[in-house]
Amino acid sequence: MEALRQELTAADAEHYALSADFRVDFNARLEEVVTRGVPLVFDLEFRLERPRWYWANETIARKRQTWRLSYHALTRQYRLSTGSLHQSFAALEDAIQVFSRVRRWPVLEAKLKPGSIYVASLRLRLDISQLPKPFQVSAFTNRDWDLDSDWQEWDFVVPDDEAPTAQQEAQ
Repeated sequence: MEALRQELTAADAEHYALSADFRVDFNARLEEVVTRGVPLVFDLEFRLERPRWYWANETIARKRQTWRLSYHALTRQYRLSTGSLHQSFAALEDAIQVFSRVRRWPVLEAKLKPGSIYVASLRLRLDISQLPKPFQVSAFTNRDWDLDSDWQEWDFVVPDDEAPTAQQEAQ
């Protein structure tokens, strides 16, 4: 699994939203496990830190979103759940596509200093600790279960509020 694109944008003066795309490679083993009724839990984690030269980085924001992917043999549909929301899909690829594409996820509700540089980090991973115990033992020793994008880091520069808008430039 790898992150293909990640972008942090200002929704307004005090809110920021994240958009990201991941390439999720389900192998035959994971497909078989899901279709046999074992739910898989995926975590999307985001954090924003202010770098400090004299101490450890200061954590400004930390967010997590969890998806639970399961298969219902009676209806022959895959079910993707996050919180109290549920969606059903006829094909596994459709369900994977939903959690591998994040759009405008609100991750930060704070006023950031314009022109400041922050370090944003993001990762998507299969949460092995949520598997049934017999599968956890296998997951720790078998690379078939290794679905983790690793932390993707990028510098985020807060846009300058003093920049003229298109309307001001026209005047």
